[in-house]
Amino acid sequence: MFSTGQLIFAIIFAIGFLGIMVFSYKKDLKLHKIHYNGTSKWVFIAFISFIILLFFLKVFLKNN
Repeated sequence: MFSTGQLIFAIIFAIGFLGIMVFSYKKDLKLHKIHYNGTSKWVFIAFISFIILLFFLKVFLKNN
């Protein structure tokens, strides 16, 4: 399906991309704590609300 060179490139790219993402996140962590304090609670509430909405839509559309 994929050649050996393509697999090696994909692995190196994934490791490099993840490394840069972790480095960038750690670099900006102080700013995130200042500017985005308390937003994780609202993101969690929105996520749970969305899952509940999907469940109700599934039940509602299945019955009709």
